Amino acid sequence: MSKFNIVKLSTTPSRLLLLFLIVFVAFPAHAKCSKAISKYVLYRVYLVDKCGSAGTIYDPHTYLSERSLVRRARQHLRVDSTDLPVSEVYQQNITQAGYNIVGKSKWNNTLLVKCSPRTSISALLTMKCVTQVKKVYESADSVTLGSRIPYRKTFHDWDSLAHNFYGMAYDQIKALNGVKLHEQGYKGKGMLIALLDGGYMNTDRIPALMGISIAGTRNFTVSSPTDIFQGTDHGTMVLSEMGTSQPGIYVGTAPEASYLLLRSEDTESESLAEEDYWAQAAEYADSVGADVVNSSLGYHAFDNSSTSHTYAELDGKQTLISHTASMMADKGMILVCSAGNDGMGTWKKINFPADALNIITVGAVSPNGLNAAFSSVGPTADGRIKPDIMAYGCPASVINGRGSIVNENGTSFAAPIVTGLVACLWQALPNCTARQIEQLVITSASHYNTPDNICGYGMPDFWKAYKLQKNNR
Repeated sequence: MSKFNIVKLSTTPSRLLLLFLIVFVAFPAHAKCSKAISKYVLYRVYLVDKCGSAGTIYDPHTYLSERSLVRRARQHLRVDSTDLPVSEVYQQNITQAGYNIVGKSKWNNTLLVKCSPRTSISALLTMKCVTQVKKVYESADSVTLGSRIPYRKTFHDWDSLAHNFYGMAYDQIKALNGVKLHEQGYKGKGMLIALLDGGYMNTDRIPALMGISIAGTRNFTVSSPTDIFQGTDHGTMVLSEMGTSQPGIYVGTAPEASYLLLRSEDTESESLAEEDYWAQAAEYADSVGADVVNSSLGYHAFDNSSTSHTYAELDGKQTLISHTASMMADKGMILVCSAGNDGMGTWKKINFPADALNIITVGAVSPNGLNAAFSSVGPTADGRIKPDIMAYGCPASVINGRGSIVNENGTSFAAPIVTGLVACLWQALPNCTARQIEQLVITSASHYNTPDNICGYGMPDFWKAYKLQKNNR
């Protein structure tokens, strides 16, 4: 928070104007405000099995969309017990005992239960359907409510690169040789990309983003405002790198794709509950038929330090979020995940779920091809190379929640550049499986034969990846 020097002011009109300007700058009209709330606790409840589920593996149409089933069938993937909805019988038992269910994960067979800090969980612990109960969140006395910020309706003249179709996004796309894919007509048409993020400030109002095909939105957090277009603009910037189509000014990596905007990040706190939100969002993306998922989120340290993760857990299996992420390829989806920005901190390693199996983890490089100092490194606890590949992120060009083209640093902004091109590549090679596309991207990378745990396999070449598959037919 900025500090202001205290000075004495006379009451002349000019001095009063100066005082007004100081107050206006220090406390702008769009400043956030806090709202008192009733304190609550969230528990993750692990269930014993799926007995009493409302669905069966023989009739998945009741819980998976036709698009989701077609995506799986194309890859010869079967529906299994993890896809079944959480037991309705067990849920009824828990609600009848006085607990409020606010979330559920069918892949992990867990429920998220909300109750007062004074509520005893002894009844939960004695239920035969419950195997474990873990406290994942305790609220503060107040929550900060997000609000809209002003946004620009037009770009400045200096934002334009009239001689270049991609405008300010050209370099970051060319670096991955994605222009050639676009020139062949592969710009993401027919592909559905899901974003898991914290908020999409003004995405519904900024003129430059209005042409993006938004297939749906949903909030999975308990405390955040239901309006995903308020709060942080982190998701706005991530989306802009893929979906924007403003020729000569800014064109993203998948301008013809459709997008699901999902909120799973609680920007007011850092807790294990965000892993539950993330899992719910990932499962929802699967159920509606998303092809590619971008997650520019990562976790390891929480407000309650006793729940923070350790290096030993970086195996893609132990944490709920990484366990969920590791299942996505087997559901027929590709997850592209940011590595994390802890390279200069004490943690240094990749975050969760960047350690997951069968995903694409992306680190950040600068335009000269050197790794960003902040970009998190590997390996995983079980010895796998991480990150997998690199992309521009020091900086990357984005459109922020004010509608301005700016440069931002972070692996959060390296990942979506890759995500959009992954969708384009899969559009070009529709008969490939999720794992095959992931392997093509990694195989095409600049250091595939000499990988390390700083830059992984290097910078991918998406045109090379396309030709690799075409030549192998």
